Amino acid sequence: MRVDRAGQDLPDISGFVHEKAGPTVLRMLVGAQLRRLREAAGMSREKAGDAIRGSHSKISRMELGRHSFKLRDVADLLDLYGATRDERDSLLCLAEQSNASAWWHAYRDVIPDWFDQYLGLEQAASVIRSSEVQFIPGLLQTEQYARAVIRLGHLDAPNAEIERRVALRLRRQEILRKQSPAVLWTVIDEAALRRQIGDREIMRAQLAHLRELSHLRNVTIQVMPFSSGHPVGGGPVTILRFAETRVPDVAYLEQLAQASYLSKPNDLDTYWHLMNQLCVLAATPDESRDLIRQIIAET
Repeated sequence: MRVDRAGQDLPDISGFVHEKAGPTVLRMLVGAQLRRLREAAGMSREKAGDAIRGSHSKISRMELGRHSFKLRDVADLLDLYGATRDERDSLLCLAEQSNASAWWHAYRDVIPDWFDQYLGLEQAASVIRSSEVQFIPGLLQTEQYARAVIRLGHLDAPNAEIERRVALRLRRQEILRKQSPAVLWTVIDEAALRRQIGDREIMRAQLAHLRELSHLRNVTIQVMPFSSGHPVGGGPVTILRFAETRVPDVAYLEQLAQASYLSKPNDLDTYWHLMNQLCVLAATPDESRDLIRQIIAET
C-alpha cells in the first residue's frame, strides 16, 4: 500500500486487470486517482483542463470515469501533477486497459447509450441491491419471460432484434453463477409477481424460477406484499457496490428512455436508507418464498 502526497492510502492497482474489473470500473478507478493527484497538487480543474487543451468539464468527466481516455491526456496530467514513476506506469496501464471493448459491446446495436455504463457497473459489482415495482428483475428473468417483457417495449422490432436483446439479458445473468458471484439482494413488489407477462405458463415458470433462485447463497429475494404498503415512488432503484473500495457506490435510476447515475454521498445516503427501509417492510426471504408458492398456485 502506497501513500499519496495528501497522506491518503493508494491501493496497489497494478494487478487490477481488465478481465476482473471491466472497463467501466477501471475508468472510474483511474478517474478517482487522477482526482486525488490533482487535489494533492493543489490544482484546479480549470488549470488542469488548460494543460491538456481542454476544459474543466472535460477534467470532471475524466475524473468521474464517464468516457474512454486519451492516453496522451492522462500522461500530460500525470506529468502536471508530479506523479511518481510507479503511479504513472500503473495509471497509464490501467487507462489503456479501460479502453478495451467489453463483451457487451458486441450487442452495441441494441444497447442505448445511457445503458452502456450500467452494464459495465453491473458486471463489475460485488453487491447489487435493487427494488422493482413493475417487472421481475432482469437478472432473475427466464428466457421466455424476458422475451415477453422485451417485446412489450419494442412492439415493432423484428424478431432478430428481439432475440439479440434476449441473448444480452441472459448473458448478464452469468454474474450470479460465476466462480465469485455477485451478491444480489432485491425487493420485488407483489404486483410484479401477479402481473401476467406472456401467457399463464410463462408466468408460472418465471415464478418457479424465482423461487429456485432464492435458494442460492448469493441471492436474497424479498417480496413487498400489498399489505405492507410501499414507500418508493417512481421507477426501479438499483444500488451497486464494488470490491475496489476506491470506486464509490452508484445508485441507478432508470426511466423510459434515459437513466440517472448518482454517486454523491448525500444522494447515496438517501437511497441506502430507502433500500434498508424496504427490506424491513418487506416479507422475510422465507415468507417471500411461501408467498411466491401461493401465487404460483393461484396463477
